[in-house]
Amino acid sequence: MTLCINSQTYYLKSMKLDLETKIENVLNDADRMFIATSVGGNSSGASVFFNRDGEDLIFFTFNPSRKAEQIRINPRVHIVIWPKGQEGIRGLQIDGECYQIKDSEEIKKAYSMILEITEAFKEFMDDDFLKENKVVGYYRVKPTTIKYVDFYEDEKFEWKTYPHNKSSAIKFISKLALKRIGLWLRTIRAPFLTETLAPVLIGASVAFNDLKDAGLTQTWSPKLFWTVLAGACLAQIATNASNDYFDHTSNADEINKVASPFNGGSRVIQVGLMTAGQVLLTAMAAILGTIAIGLYLNKEISGEMFGNTPLLWIGIVGTFLSLGYTGDPIRLGYKGLGEIAIALGFGPLMVLGTHYVLTSTIHNTHISNWNWIDALLASIPIGILVMLIVWINQFQDAPSDAAIGKNTWVVKAATEDDWIRLERPLKLYKLFMIDAFISIALIGIVSQFTSYGNSYIFIALIPTLLAWKAFKMADEWIVKWNNPEADRQKVPYELLLVNVSTIAIHFLTGILISVSYLL
Repeated sequence: MTLCINSQTYYLKSMKLDLETKIENVLNDADRMFIATSVGGNSSGASVFFNRDGEDLIFFTFNPSRKAEQIRINPRVHIVIWPKGQEGIRGLQIDGECYQIKDSEEIKKAYSMILEITEAFKEFMDDDFLKENKVVGYYRVKPTTIKYVDFYEDEKFEWKTYPHNKSSAIKFISKLALKRIGLWLRTIRAPFLTETLAPVLIGASVAFNDLKDAGLTQTWSPKLFWTVLAGACLAQIATNASNDYFDHTSNADEINKVASPFNGGSRVIQVGLMTAGQVLLTAMAAILGTIAIGLYLNKEISGEMFGNTPLLWIGIVGTFLSLGYTGDPIRLGYKGLGEIAIALGFGPLMVLGTHYVLTSTIHNTHISNWNWIDALLASIPIGILVMLIVWINQFQDAPSDAAIGKNTWVVKAATEDDWIRLERPLKLYKLFMIDAFISIALIGIVSQFTSYGNSYIFIALIPTLLAWKAFKMADEWIVKWNNPEADRQKVPYELLLVNVSTIAIHFLTGILISVSYLL
């Protein structure tokens, strides 16, 4: 009854108000808004506190949140604001474009404006760790249209437009296209394609060395090299995308609250940038592309798509490992076989496959003429190192992996009381790293007594300096991980330098092994 009287009183007072004043009254009588975002049909909504900066609306949120991730891809948002005490009778519906505030002075201003409205998030807004890692963010909404709704008036809907806030169609489409490209690069985890580039370069350099020894360097085929590289990249994309899909269906990524660029998947499903079906289609398209390229290469070499060659069988095994890594019903990664699959697929299989294709003018599909031993030896260290990239990334994932029964080697080697202990997985990480560099040294030693290997490969031991630094950082991190006073939401992020170092060790070692064979 009171609400009805108050609403009728407001109606009598506002009969002669212009639209601008009506909008002002609603905004002055509200401190929360409901914001809706959408990307590719994946919609989300959230209630946030806001303050006004002229005609713009300012709000705070966490950058990894679903709405913030969607805003980065599609800045167009829809907002609903009702004054306090209203039940959907009078309010605003706002269409606008939203952007993260990047200017440092503007961030300070937004910080103060939010605190004028609420201090609910102050501890997060003041957290140095969250600020350094760009977890907290401030956003500005520039209205393009405001729809005023009042069911107590005869004219229940009124509109005000803000043409100056609208991006031009060409500019908006261009930005959207770039964002879409960025989204697909994120989905396929493009920065991690170095895991493919290194073994392909090794296979190619060993092949070129063999062609040189045979006096056939003129038969080197750039076309075949780039085709092999494309097929190998598609194989990794298929592995990455299928891993995202099946880790979503098992809830491994869903319950992982400490995801980073190196663990927890691409997160495109979790933050509503792509549907699970779209990610699965990406994986299927990539694996079909891999198969098509493999069959094309097999035909180029043997004259038949399904010619019985080592390349055909390498392709069959590689496809099995790619889809079976986390895919139903095999799920190698869930059964303690994922590490072997990674080492085999991104080590011997890629190196040998590349070498076989690029030395076809030597062996002419006669396996007895194929110098596979050199390629296999060169593939061993890079196979171990690529496995260690996945290994160290699993440290942050260990709690969520253990919770859903994903029995990675890290989970199996860890001990658990009130918390997962990772000392044993760290010792194994170091041991495998040392083994990788020992295998490089052995290749160099073998070259002194046999026709296999090469004496220049000792230059690939240079990254041991970076490995030593990674060991030291990992030791410091494990102390923090085991500290019962540690913030379990923050400590995982402090391992990121070790994650990065492991990727760098793998790629740099791969480049140096390649160079050693070219020398």
